[in-house]
Amino acid sequence: MQGLKGCWLNKLPIKIFRISDDFNDLPLPNYMTDNSAGMDLYAAVDAHVVIDPMCSVLIPTNLKIELPAGFEAQIRPRSGLALRNKIILPNSPGTIDPDYRGEIKIVMMNLGTEPFTVNRGDRIAQIVISEYRSVQWVLSRSLSETERGEGGFGSTGK
Repeated sequence: MQGLKGCWLNKLPIKIFRISDDFNDLPLPNYMTDNSAGMDLYAAVDAHVVIDPMCSVLIPTNLKIELPAGFEAQIRPRSGLALRNKIILPNSPGTIDPDYRGEIKIVMMNLGTEPFTVNRGDRIAQIVISEYRSVQWVLSRSLSETERGEGGFGSTGK
């Protein structure tokens, strides 16, 4: 019996489009392990891009996607870039709505003290596909009681 690896039964098909053939050498977003939630996104740049300390840049991926209704793509930072290089995604998580058809671009910011260089094909972010539901607000004069109540901002302990 074939294992789940490579099985398409539980995978949501999503259309992806490469904007330019100039970056066909870059991988499509992919999972690095069988149980990864996020897929890596790659920098589609021709030349090195330097991010100076306390500055941000917009890095293209050369990709557009077509999400089905009820799904979003969340753009998240890569933990290694944050830990080792102080590179963050200031709008994290970024949301790609199902009706967006533009290029996925990543806002990267350097919180470090040294310039950081982004090279062609560098793994710069992760993309996570999540299902969501739209809501209809129901105005109410009261809410149900809970044990926690209004406790927030560390009220449940360390």
